[in-house]
Amino acid sequence: MPEPVTLTLPQLVDRARTLLIPGERRLLGLTGSPGAGKSTLAAALQAALGEGAALLPMDGFHLANEELRRLGRAGRKGAPDTFDVGGCAALLARVRAQERDVVYAPRFDRHLEESIGSALPIPRAAPLVITEGNYLLLDGPWQAACEHMDEVWFLAPPDDLRRAQLIARHEAHGRDAQAARDWVQDVDDANARLIEATRDRADLIVTLDWT
Repeated sequence: MPEPVTLTLPQLVDRARTLLIPGERRLLGLTGSPGAGKSTLAAALQAALGEGAALLPMDGFHLANEELRRLGRAGRKGAPDTFDVGGCAALLARVRAQERDVVYAPRFDRHLEESIGSALPIPRAAPLVITEGNYLLLDGPWQAACEHMDEVWFLAPPDDLRRAQLIARHEAHGRDAQAARDWVQDVDDANARLIEATRDRADLIVTLDWT
């Protein structure tokens, strides 16, 4: 297992920049427990790298709410089996070997709580694709997605901060304070225990210093 480190955003940008090789396609995965700041870091890296990087979040592969209800899994949305794992792995394979000028990826809309297909353009000209999601290092079907990664970083903020950020996010998207805490306790914390067990497979375990 790599030794955990604390790094600043500029330091992580510099590390990501080493993956930008003109004429080649590299994939960087960001993982960590719910609320770890994966999407925030992914957006910050993309903004710093500009046209050199494109985003492909795993959240776009959430199963539709209608299908989750059919499966009886609506109350566990976000668990490993509530994603289209095969679709995620297949799209990563297409992106890895990208032959078309643009490949389109789905985007998850947190206000609708649904995925929107073909919403994120991945240009062939971008040498780096940043993908982020909870289960990139998980065993089983998720290994087919992980095998396309050149590096995977595991984000490990202090747990109290991570949970506070997660509760605030649930409240921002419509849950009242008690419902947000209940969801974190009943759903997100169970997923977090599963995710934390995968950290030793990462290339980098990092706590981000935003100061």
